[in-house]
Amino acid sequence: MSSSYTITETQTFTVTHARHMASKVATDLKRMQRFYGQPSDIKIADFEEEMVALLKAGYLGTVTYGFRRDGEMINPTLIYTAHELAGVSVNDDDPGRIRPGADISGASFYSYMTYSSAWSQLSQADKEAFEVSLPIQRTSAPEPGINGYVVSDKTYSSGGRSLNRETVRSW
Repeated sequence: MSSSYTITETQTFTVTHARHMASKVATDLKRMQRFYGQPSDIKIADFEEEMVALLKAGYLGTVTYGFRRDGEMINPTLIYTAHELAGVSVNDDDPGRIRPGADISGASFYSYMTYSSAWSQLSQADKEAFEVSLPIQRTSAPEPGINGYVVSDKTYSSGGRSLNRETVRSW
């Protein structure tokens, strides 16, 4: 006689999962602030709440936080890309490893965001209603280039989703 077993696992992504990942990004931004003076505490709180809402709804594609000079992102810049894990297990790293001492002279703090494919499925009215609920009102802009190279260095995950972090490094 033989037996077989089937296990089905379902995971619902909650606001608690979104807050867990967004808090790690906020910690990264707080460390950037400590080394470079930007972003402000108010901006960090707004970025965190924006990320919670976007992650929970599944609308975040990528978001970049860092310093821009002459239209290009420079070191220190962090790029986060959202992913659905589809049952795959990944690390949930601790935030950190923001390098001090980068030359940000002539640069200003900048953030750029793209939406996921789920965003494009929404009606214009739904997009507008969601956008006005966010603490940051973003405008259209061309995606900035990168002056340097990008290194994948962290993964934050919870509830079947992840944020992969890349860091811009100087040549």
